[in-house]
Amino acid sequence: MTQIVDPATSSDEARVLELVDRLLSEHDPHGDRYDFMGAQFDMGLAWVHFPVGHGGLGLSPRLQEVIDERLDAATEHRPSFFHVIGHGMGAPMLNTHGTEEQKQRHLKPLFTGAEVWCQLFSEPGAGSDVAGLATRAIQDGEEWVVNGQKVWTTVAHVAKWGMLVARTDPELPKHQGMTYFLMDMESEGVEVRPLRQITGEAEFNEVYMTDVRIPDAQRIGDRGDGWKVALTTLMNERVAIGGNPTPRNSGAIGDLVEVWREHGGTEEDRDRVMKLWVEAEAARLTNLRAYENRTAGTPGPEGSTAKLVYAELNKRIYELATELMGPAGMLYDTYAFIQPETPEDMPEDVRRRFLRVRANSIEGGTSEIMKNILGERVLGLPGEPRVDKDLPWAKVPRS
Repeated sequence: MTQIVDPATSSDEARVLELVDRLLSEHDPHGDRYDFMGAQFDMGLAWVHFPVGHGGLGLSPRLQEVIDERLDAATEHRPSFFHVIGHGMGAPMLNTHGTEEQKQRHLKPLFTGAEVWCQLFSEPGAGSDVAGLATRAIQDGEEWVVNGQKVWTTVAHVAKWGMLVARTDPELPKHQGMTYFLMDMESEGVEVRPLRQITGEAEFNEVYMTDVRIPDAQRIGDRGDGWKVALTTLMNERVAIGGNPTPRNSGAIGDLVEVWREHGGTEEDRDRVMKLWVEAEAARLTNLRAYENRTAGTPGPEGSTAKLVYAELNKRIYELATELMGPAGMLYDTYAFIQPETPEDMPEDVRRRFLRVRANSIEGGTSEIMKNILGERVLGLPGEPRVDKDLPWAKVPRS
């Protein structure tokens, strides 16, 4: 059977591959990170579906996989853990809701890693219910004065910018009275305190804001649009955590295969490894199909689906990996307290990942919340009772 090729798609792929080859020939792939990634941005190869001038070429998101595959084989100048929030959440949020000035100011240093971003959503009294947040922002002329506390803020200790949602109209229902800001994490009144994790390090933090002043020019969207902008961020967060395509045998399942090759096991163990491999491959291929069908803007429920699947699957994979290691699986090198400032500060160790992966079912929305989202928005099941939905936020009882 003859395969029909879309000539526009084929032409676009040839175009981006030609640009990748030019990038690699004109800029040392093993030289300065900021020079190389800055050139990648300028050529439109950062987010190929973004507009020209904003790191993209206005082409299909599918072509980003083609670009990344070629670059992954040629250079180590790729986004690290410290840049996932900016790349996966900040950039698409800006592309959808930012002003031209905000895009020109932030997108390039965000992409190159010159500026790290963090997410200031969750609070001690508003975790899964982000719309219940209490951090206040009061307008004072051309500035906003912010007071409040955020928690579970990944890489806040090295971040330059924080995506902040704050309460600006407490007399409105909770979803209507929020506004979205970019907060300079180096502003006076911002205090970052580490939260030590089970692995020993503190990539998570608490952030306290006391009379922090944010220029109105750093507001994203209109006053009261905070929930709409936050939803774009959250849906892209789930894609960033579990919804991006990955090569076969990479990530958690790749670690398990390596452990099996090194330590072996019984025939029953082999069958358990193969069953998990099949699950991981089915999830990867489903993810790839969803990625190819994805359009720019706010993703659909596929990100929540992938995030839920990978959160639970990764835990089972690393449980088996440490079990196959036998007594060595209990010998985690150190629980010393550190605040990682580079990827090298976070060792690539299966035992550490076994501990760290516990967070997968919490961060970016708990697995329970993901099930609620999918049940209501995909399956059409009745929603959870929400007695406070139409009440002014100020009149909603809080503990």
